[in-house]
Amino acid sequence: MLTEFTGFSALAELATLIAVADPPVVDHWGHVERRFREWAGRPGLRERLRGHLRALSPQDEMRVVARSRETTTHFAWCLRDEPAEPFTFWLHEYKPQRDWRPGYADSIHNHRYHFCTTILSGSYLHERFTADVTDDGRRIVSTTLLRSAEAHEGASGTMLAHEFHRIPKAADDTMTFLVKSRAVSPWSLSYDPDTRTSHRHVPVEARLEVLTNNL
Repeated sequence: MLTEFTGFSALAELATLIAVADPPVVDHWGHVERRFREWAGRPGLRERLRGHLRALSPQDEMRVVARSRETTTHFAWCLRDEPAEPFTFWLHEYKPQRDWRPGYADSIHNHRYHFCTTILSGSYLHERFTADVTDDGRRIVSTTLLRSAEAHEGASGTMLAHEFHRIPKAADDTMTFLVKSRAVSPWSLSYDPDTRTSHRHVPVEARLEVLTNNL
């Protein structure tokens, strides 16, 4: 049973709860998952997150905006990114389905990091897949659907970096809260089963040396 930390913001409390004494945290993701589920399962999570955002100073608001981004299916708001911590906290605000554009987020894909997530509002269809990947890990040859389920408000889940999934649809006004590890892989992969096309995704910040060499 978790108790409320007095004097802590909701996110500072979570950061304390999921920290591990013997890093790296990615080797203890089961601990992170358990603590996250307990914390997210307490009543009033949306209110706690709203309170955190309302308490931000103008400078902190600017930092949140600067490190957040838009994807083809949602707005990804980075609520906490402390360099000394081995994880980051995010809020994903899904766009209305009519505004989605084909891309990475609704393809079959994995991530460079582990993450835990909980649905704050709305719902989505979540599909998990196995993937046949080339020996060098750079390309997906084929995928097979493992299971498909509708996830609703209050549901929590975990994805590891080597696992593949897709969210092909979400209800309007769907929002999720996530804790993500730092990257455990230099790239991620996506796959379009209709065209059998695989893509490897390298983050732009990792390409600075490539850019310099290409100039």
